[in-house]
Amino acid sequence: MTKIFNKKTEKEKRRKLRNNPTYGEKIIWTSLRKKQICNVRFLRQYSINHYVVDFYAPQIKLAIEVDGISHLGKEVYDLSRQKYIEKFGIKVIRFTDEEVSGNPDKIINIIEEEVRSRLNQ
Repeated sequence: MTKIFNKKTEKEKRRKLRNNPTYGEKIIWTSLRKKQICNVRFLRQYSINHYVVDFYAPQIKLAIEVDGISHLGKEVYDLSRQKYIEKFGIKVIRFTDEEVSGNPDKIINIIEEEVRSRLNQ
């Protein structure tokens, strides 16, 4: 069986993304790290095949994407990427950098609601 998650071939890409987070990613990570939401562990820059998601909670199969300026004009690509990831039973929720920086508490509350919902399934 081919390895799908956190492939070694994607390690350098993940490292580069982890070392250069967007402002929105930095804000979200301060609330996700160290199991701060419902004691669920989130990982940063996790790869699913050749795609890298910003945050991933394997326990509840939840991926969080924070779309910065690099996503502008790539909506079709992002949608096909999301559909591929969802084939593994992973729910993907997306936010823009502007949404996160504009109202971080609201975004964290949305994430927390989704985490609770997935824990109760």
